[in-house]
Amino acid sequence: MPLIIDVYHTCYTKKPTLAVRDDAYVHFYQRMGRRRISRFLEELARERLKKTGPETAYREMTADEARESEAAEWIDALAGDAAA
Repeated sequence: MPLIIDVYHTCYTKKPTLAVRDDAYVHFYQRMGRRRISRFLEELARERLKKTGPETAYREMTADEARESEAAEWIDALAGDAAA
């Protein structure tokens, strides 16, 4: 009988080491308790990462007219070099 592994429902956990100031840790500990700090920080990071995904970064870059102008000049120069 073949071994079947369900990779879509497997949860991998990593334990990064974070350095926080003592007063921040005391605040976390008082508000959430020791076992809930990790969950809080993970949820906070997930929210932040959703807001700063690649689509958001691309929109911000295209809104920067100076950057877009510089990129257009670079592309034109690169096309000129390729034609030579």
